[in-house]
Amino acid sequence: MKLILIFVLFLLALYISLPLQKKFNLTLGLDLAGGSHLVFEADTSKISPEKKKTSLSSLKEVIERRVNLFGIAEPNVQTSNFEGKDRIVVELPGVKDAKQAVDLIGKTAQLVFATVQLPDSTASAELTNEAKQEYAAMIPTDLTGADLAESSVAFDETGGQPSVSITFTKEGGEKFARITGENIGKRVAIILDNQIVSSPMVQEKITGGQAQITGKFTLDEAKKLSIQLNAGALPVPVQLIEERTVGATLGAESVAKSVKAGIVGIIMVCLFMILAYGRFGLVANLGLIVFGVLTLALYKLMGVVLTLPGIAGFLLSVGMAVDSNILIFERFKEEKGQRSVANALEVSFGRAWDSIRDANIATLVTAFILANPLDWSFLHTSGPVRGFAITLAVGIGISLFTGIVVSRNLLRVFIKEKK
Repeated sequence: MKLILIFVLFLLALYISLPLQKKFNLTLGLDLAGGSHLVFEADTSKISPEKKKTSLSSLKEVIERRVNLFGIAEPNVQTSNFEGKDRIVVELPGVKDAKQAVDLIGKTAQLVFATVQLPDSTASAELTNEAKQEYAAMIPTDLTGADLAESSVAFDETGGQPSVSITFTKEGGEKFARITGENIGKRVAIILDNQIVSSPMVQEKITGGQAQITGKFTLDEAKKLSIQLNAGALPVPVQLIEERTVGATLGAESVAKSVKAGIVGIIMVCLFMILAYGRFGLVANLGLIVFGVLTLALYKLMGVVLTLPGIAGFLLSVGMAVDSNILIFERFKEEKGQRSVANALEVSFGRAWDSIRDANIATLVTAFILANPLDWSFLHTSGPVRGFAITLAVGIGISLFTGIVVSRNLLRVFIKEKK
């Protein structure tokens, strides 16, 4: 029964791993697929030194949310300091034209609702950006983008034009109801980054905590605005100081060489196992094949961004995948003279487990430190280093499964057949 489950799991993983399955694509990093490299400089001159670190951390989180909501796969966002300047480095694998992403990242998206006081001659006219001379006649309210729960793209019921539907928090809904109730027959302006996007006339008190931002939006503009509002405003202004497109030619050459090295390494490992352990080594090699297929399938399902260091982590885990088998087989040599072959094999698996567990836990701890998932400041936060750590950790986990579960059950059947 266990062998049937292992076989079904192998076929499923093989189906996912096949390059023909477009819906399960392997995500390549910037060094392999090419993409865009953006550097933003943050203006922290108005922030106190004790709040600078928190502000930069918030800035990094907002930018990550924005590019993730925009649909850019696995961006790499890091903070850096160069000659006293605080910077945010953004890498977008696979994005050749980063103009849309630059526009999305650089906007501050500060939303403010204001009551409008206009002369009688303009009271019935729709207020536009050209009427900015009247901005002094606007009184900002306490209702801002911080009171939003979520926003989404909608379409105007009358003209079918794209707009942005916003839902306030409970407190924000109460503020909006109060503001509209106090300004019936007057206009309430919606101001985004000091630009008036809409100034509708209030016909009645609006309850329910929902509103709509209308304007001459295209569908893309409405989508960007919705993303910016959902992700939150940038805590500090940023300015793009570097933008370059990274080609993947070097990456393609590196992949080809890495694949060649990986194939040679796997062949040598398989030959060693057969020469050293005979038929048992052959079973271990079958487990190694299962390991490779499961690993590739898991990379695709997890959305692991495969970089050149990530490939190195995978190749290292290939060599470690047979470690558990070597420990078990060496133990088996000692046990087979004292008991039957089948019984000796079972005892070998049990007594080798402590060594296998301790060795792999030590490697997993190292991978955890390199990946630095808690973003500890005293550890490295480089994307390539993290990629190496993640692929190594995934490989260790799967190697434990294939070494203890797959190989063990294959050997049980293999020994029964030889009896």
